[in-house]
Amino acid sequence: MFQNSLEYAKKQDAEDALAAFRNKFHIPKDASGKELIYLCGNSLGLQPKITSEYIREELTDWANLGVEGHVEGKHPWLPYHEFLTENMAKIVGAKPSEVVVMNTLTTNLHLMMVSFYQPTKTKYKIVVESDAFPSDKYAVESQLKFHGFDPKDGLILWKPRKGEVLCRFEDLEEIMKTHGSEIALLMIGSTNYYTGQSFPLKKITELGHKYNCKVGFDLAHGAGNIQPNLHETGADFAVWCTYKYLNSGPGSLGGCFVHERHANNEQLNRFAGWWGHNKKTRFNMRQDFDALPGAEGWQLSNPPILSMAAIRASLDTFAEAGFENLRKKSIKLTGYLEFLLDEMKNDAINVITPRNPEERGCQLSIQVKNADKSLHTKLTEAGVISDWREPDVIRVAPAPLYNNFEDVFRFSEKLKDVLKN
Repeated sequence: MFQNSLEYAKKQDAEDALAAFRNKFHIPKDASGKELIYLCGNSLGLQPKITSEYIREELTDWANLGVEGHVEGKHPWLPYHEFLTENMAKIVGAKPSEVVVMNTLTTNLHLMMVSFYQPTKTKYKIVVESDAFPSDKYAVESQLKFHGFDPKDGLILWKPRKGEVLCRFEDLEEIMKTHGSEIALLMIGSTNYYTGQSFPLKKITELGHKYNCKVGFDLAHGAGNIQPNLHETGADFAVWCTYKYLNSGPGSLGGCFVHERHANNEQLNRFAGWWGHNKKTRFNMRQDFDALPGAEGWQLSNPPILSMAAIRASLDTFAEAGFENLRKKSIKLTGYLEFLLDEMKNDAINVITPRNPEERGCQLSIQVKNADKSLHTKLTEAGVISDWREPDVIRVAPAPLYNNFEDVFRFSEKLKDVLKN
């Protein structure tokens, strides 16, 4: 049973088997050198202390070896993306052959839609959740336009019911029942950026496939947060970024999943580039395109090694902690935050994120009545790093790799003070 006290929070931290991982990260500090309460891993994860070492290794090889670093480096650059694949596959629940780290999220989303959005005159519509992250909405609207369709007609929004903020699966079922013969693609964010709601990926995939639609997911707020079990879901594709819960640095590379049933499908359209070509003949330069099997075959260009080094540092940290262990701690840590918010008994705040831990990751979205961004500014001045989403929501995400129970307790006390004043 949770307790509302600093002593209890410290006791939980003392008993936490993952507590030492906090010391493996740089925690931002205020002007006096005191650690800030950083609860913003849903926007940008903190830097692992080993990241600079991993990047420095590549800088050293570049300095000492020049172009020979591609084959002679400590971690040769030519196959560098392969050093990330196994650990990344574990994080998203996929087979290594189904995963590749490349490009950035929206670029990968467009590449996937080239292959998996194949509209006809009668089956061309795309379903997204109504409050999808804007980049996803822009991407699918532009794909509709590219294929000659009007987004006002071609885009179907899966909306919460009037007076509600969360999407209901049965409403998606109704959409498919009504429009399934017209829908070509379901493109859903696995974990909604605004509400923190995690959707039932396997049920959504089975529903889409029942109506002969392709199904893809945006895991920007899912990868490193929930376990999406992508292979088991049967989704056709998924994309994600790595700079949020995967702590790879601002604007770092994204990840891509392509289910193994599509691994060798030469009938799929794709935008090709030389890094997706057969490794054995890639440097012959004069070969017709020969796609690598699996997700690797969607690569375009040789990757930025310094960014990949940062991703490798984070993935090694995740592997050391064990994702199942992190998920267990995450459920408890976010549960404690929810308990403390309930303990405040303040009618001005309302957690819009689902209460069921299976329907959320570590983020709680706190709606504050009659508030504006000045409330968030006061929290920031009080030493809390969270984020604000218009019109009235504070997003707080205790990431289990580096956040602890004391962070959560101290945040609740700061929020209480700010609301009181």
